[in-house]
Amino acid sequence: MSRRVVRQSKFRHVFGQAAKADQAYEDIRVSKVTWDSSFCAVNPKFLAIIVEAGGGGAFIVLPLAKTGRVDKNYPLVTGHTAPVLDIDWCPHNDNVIASASDDTTIMVWQIPDYTPMRNITEPIITLEGHSKRVGILSWHPTARNVLLSAGGDNVIIIWNVGTGEVLLSLDDMHPDIIHSVCWNSNGSLLATTCKDKTLRIVDPRKGQVVAERFAAHEGMRPMRAIFTRQGHIFTTGFTRMSQRELGLWDPNNFEEPVALQEMDTSNGVLLPFYDPDSSIVYLCGKGDSSIRYFEITDEPPFVHYLNTFGSKEPQRGMGFMPKRGLDVSKCEIARFYKLHERKCEPIIMTVPRKSDLFQDDLYPDTPGPEPALEADEWLSGQDAEPVLISLRDGYVPPKHRELRVTKRNILDARPPSGPRRSQSASDAPLSQNTLETLLEQIKALREQVQAQEQRITALENMLCELVDGTD
Repeated sequence: MSRRVVRQSKFRHVFGQAAKADQAYEDIRVSKVTWDSSFCAVNPKFLAIIVEAGGGGAFIVLPLAKTGRVDKNYPLVTGHTAPVLDIDWCPHNDNVIASASDDTTIMVWQIPDYTPMRNITEPIITLEGHSKRVGILSWHPTARNVLLSAGGDNVIIIWNVGTGEVLLSLDDMHPDIIHSVCWNSNGSLLATTCKDKTLRIVDPRKGQVVAERFAAHEGMRPMRAIFTRQGHIFTTGFTRMSQRELGLWDPNNFEEPVALQEMDTSNGVLLPFYDPDSSIVYLCGKGDSSIRYFEITDEPPFVHYLNTFGSKEPQRGMGFMPKRGLDVSKCEIARFYKLHERKCEPIIMTVPRKSDLFQDDLYPDTPGPEPALEADEWLSGQDAEPVLISLRDGYVPPKHRELRVTKRNILDARPPSGPRRSQSASDAPLSQNTLETLLEQIKALREQVQAQEQRITALENMLCELVDGTD
């Protein structure tokens, strides 16, 4: 008799475990908006969750350590005039988060290390360029202050948050609603999915679709796509009979899938969360009560089922901790933040090991918080892989770092395109003297603002030191 050979993998025994009740975040009114985003974003410092809010859109930001019941008057981040649809932490600054809304705007916020006394209502910058709701946000993985947004106007805009400028606008590529957008590891390409059932690989700086595949999944329901470490595209979608399906594709040969597997019959869109260090993809369906995870390798069948974490309660959304926020001493290889109707529950994925020593094979060097490029370097055509850090001694998040926005001189900017108004007396050309006076006034105001900002920063540092002292 031939014995079945079991596939060798250090991740075969990964298991999931919900955190103890006192480690959850209770009494949070999670948003009920119908939208297929994760509603939750997390980094090594903070947990952010989109919440129900009367008269506009809001999300709550909690320090990771603030577990237990959340006070009903806990300050929110408010500012949008319609529901918030997506939030995303900046990978290069743990105190900066972007939010996208049904009100067509994107807002970028600076979150202080201390708990604010009242709602945060003033974003660092508001980005206006979409004509319909903005439902997708994604920061560039290696370039500083570069943010992508995709809206219901079928347009993808790439912004320089440091100046408030539009770097690139991709407005003729997608004939219908964009369902997902994902950067590759160095931010040179995008993978997009659209309601027209086409999977596209886009070079944003050239403004070109470099490869595309129609009906990667034949069903009409939304499809998702992410890049893998090997440069393949992993997709989730639906068959014509509405069965959920996953696929693996080689963008150099889109004719045939590398792998295609049917899963189950359910309506929920499968949100893929990918860890390039272990090459494990975790699939979380909205409305599901389980997380399924697979290892992607170079050996057939290429997508290997590992296990399922099951629970009783369905998930409303899910946050995925970056690798640098994990506890390496417990062999933790992933941590999720599962949204229930009124709470958020951490779920920890662990590789069982007997030794307490640092496990080199589980924790290769991973992307750290330093950007590899400036925005203008990336725009000019440069590419760089993420700057890696070792997790051997654990990761300590840096202290509060301020994002400074320097808007371009509006007097040097070109006039906006579009129909011109008829010129009234107040629109008459400005004289040279008037321009010089205005410039002097602006310069004086800027100096005043800088002085005030320095005072605020000094006071915030004093407050942080006092808080650290009391701890």
